[in-house]
Amino acid sequence: MNEQIQPSTIRVFIALAPPDDAKDELARALAPAYAAYPRMRWNRIEDWHITLAFLGELPVSAAGLLRPPLAELAAARRPVELAMRGGGHFDERVLWSGIEGDLEGLHLLASEVRGVVKEAGVVFPERPLRPHLTLARARRDDPSSVVEAAAGLSGFVGRPWRSRRLHLVGSNIGRGPGPIHYRDIEAWDFDGGR
Repeated sequence: MNEQIQPSTIRVFIALAPPDDAKDELARALAPAYAAYPRMRWNRIEDWHITLAFLGELPVSAAGLLRPPLAELAAARRPVELAMRGGGHFDERVLWSGIEGDLEGLHLLASEVRGVVKEAGVVFPERPLRPHLTLARARRDDPSSVVEAAAGLSGFVGRPWRSRRLHLVGSNIGRGPGPIHYRDIEAWDFDGGR
């Protein structure tokens, strides 16, 4: 009998996801980097997201506590208009695309999300919001690829898009040797102002 053991904890974050056509636009701009730097650990396009609150490793039951207040928050909020622009890197190891648009609205949404999480009694690491979309990570023996790929994105200007949903996301990090994959635990439409 081959039973799969369910983990008692899950790595969780709350995020926005660009629409597919905006992601496709950025993927086209990344085509030269994909070809030039195949050894970089590229994030899957379907996993691209803007983290509003990173909650870390939580008991699986904590996700249930967050569902009702996050649903209520999303129902009361209007979408935020954003766009992806340019590229950069963290410590020559992490390649990202920048975010522009209604950054004030994005920071306010992140603050509200973090408030809801705290009210639900979930303790998480407080980190400042640095709006970006993580695209890839360099391998330890490859210090230049990320810097060069970021330079190749410097002129990229993506089309504006509206955030449609608030995502509660879990990842399999630390659950095996393969790449990190994310999955929605649940997602809610922004309904405010309709």
